[in-house]
Amino acid sequence: MIQIMPRKIIIFVEDYYEDLELQYPRLRLLEAGFAPVVAGPGRGNYKGKNGYPQKEDITFDALNARECSGVIVPGGWAPDRLRRSKQVLQFVREMDENGRLVASICHGPWVLVSAGILKNRKMTCVEAIKDDVVNAGAQFEDSESVVDRNLITARVPNDLPAFMKAILHFLS
Repeated sequence: MIQIMPRKIIIFVEDYYEDLELQYPRLRLLEAGFAPVVAGPGRGNYKGKNGYPQKEDITFDALNARECSGVIVPGGWAPDRLRRSKQVLQFVREMDENGRLVASICHGPWVLVSAGILKNRKMTCVEAIKDDVVNAGAQFEDSESVVDRNLITARVPNDLPAFMKAILHFLS
């Protein structure tokens, strides 16, 4: 029997997310026929670093890893808040354990550090948190996008085209 994977991709949101790092993946996923679902802590509305508003579609407590094909963690200052949520960290761990997409850009890997999934993984991130990911056991690579099995990472907004190309290739 062929198992059909769900096409739902979770994108985390919190205040001060990097606007492009949430919106660009959300729009590209829609174009490709996926169902991007924005998950937040339950306050309803959030503002990006540049003021772009974003509503949550679902709250962290309603997440179900069995129903999702992947998760994307945008950067900005939001990851510093996201990494404090036990629900976010558990969801990321479950996605990784099941070989589903775990993607993150810029400061987003702070969430992956706190989830404890980076040991012996190749990845990239914004230079400012390089020491954090290395201290978590990752092998840092200064490339626009790095793929290590189900883990896909990128550095900054200018790397979004390569990041999304890798994500869509993984999901196809």
